[in-house]
Amino acid sequence: MKVLESRSEMSEPKSKRATPRVPLTRERVLRAAIDVADAGGIGSLTIRSLTQALGVKPMSVYYHVANKDEILDGIVDLVSSEIDLPSPDGDWRAEMRRRADSTRRVLRGHPWAIGLLESRATPGPSTLRHLDATIATLRAAGFSVPLTAHAQTLLDSYTYGFALQEASLPFKGPDSAAEVTESIMEQFADGAYPHLVEMATEHVLRPGYDFGDEFEFGLNVILDALARSLPGDGGRPSS
Repeated sequence: MKVLESRSEMSEPKSKRATPRVPLTRERVLRAAIDVADAGGIGSLTIRSLTQALGVKPMSVYYHVANKDEILDGIVDLVSSEIDLPSPDGDWRAEMRRRADSTRRVLRGHPWAIGLLESRATPGPSTLRHLDATIATLRAAGFSVPLTAHAQTLLDSYTYGFALQEASLPFKGPDSAAEVTESIMEQFADGAYPHLVEMATEHVLRPGYDFGDEFEFGLNVILDALARSLPGDGGRPSS
């Protein structure tokens, strides 16, 4: 009898077989929220759009998150967890560069998070862990507490600002600026805006130009300036 039942189940059309339901968890809710925001921006993230993406009713979501603020706190912390942690045991310049490059890369994937990473009043464990590791790395390098605060603020302001500018540009990637730049220049009268034309022809329109390369130049300027602010003996952190 069991053999016959097994053969009967095997011959049953796949469409009639029950599809295993994936349990709804808080992380699954938050991951779905990130997917919604990645696809349509943070303005597209509503309880309705989230429940549609999950294929569940609103009450199922509210079982795991209390409200939209809790969703925003959760997804910001998940994004923060994607950013490489700096290590106090490494060279501080290399660690701050790795942190900045990683932050920019993560924000390219989640541009909606640029304005949210520093705005939440209830930061999660990943965000706090990242901040603590950054402070520890700078302190281990010899930065005083006030200078550590200045350095972290400067690096974050530059990184987030560049990420915001990069996300807002009407072109992306190497050689993509040429078409937009040339169409703008076609509107110039002869002899108008000579310095803009010079910048375009001698820099932006050169083969291989990538706006993203500007990030490295600015980051080097900041790291060089911070290095000059360190005590001359490069000793342990001062009070």
